Amino acid sequence: MRSQRDDMPNLTRRDFLKLTAEGLLLASGLLGLGGLLRFLSHATEPAPRTEFDLGPASAYPVGARTVFPDIPALLIHDERGFSALSLVCTHLGCTVESQADGFACPCHGSRYAPDGSLRRGPATKSLAALRVEITGEGKVIVRRN
Repeated sequence: MRSQRDDMPNLTRRDFLKLTAEGLLLASGLLGLGGLLRFLSHATEPAPRTEFDLGPASAYPVGARTVFPDIPALLIHDERGFSALSLVCTHLGCTVESQADGFACPCHGSRYAPDGSLRRGPATKSLAALRVEITGEGKVIVRRN
């Protein structure tokens, strides 16, 4: 009488290790291929806007200082015309807050004068000036550099 063991093929230790190694290589190859396909199919985010239409220049009387939190920027209209300051701290990119004596970074304490010049660090540069253009139709356009 034959036992069930006699009907099974003999699997040597070498065969077992070979099958295990091939299985692990196949699994790692499939995982790598899946990661590559995921990387290649990743949708890129659109570039951030660099141009902002702020509407008609007549909406900003001389002496106006208008904060635009979405940009973030401050539009200034004085006797010399329009100018704009970025409200992004030059230290680590936090949005500065308007105060009576200028601007303050809530993250690390940098302080800026009302004209954007640096008063106290840890920032080492003044707030960036933004380009302001008045179109032929009289609209105010602010551009990040």
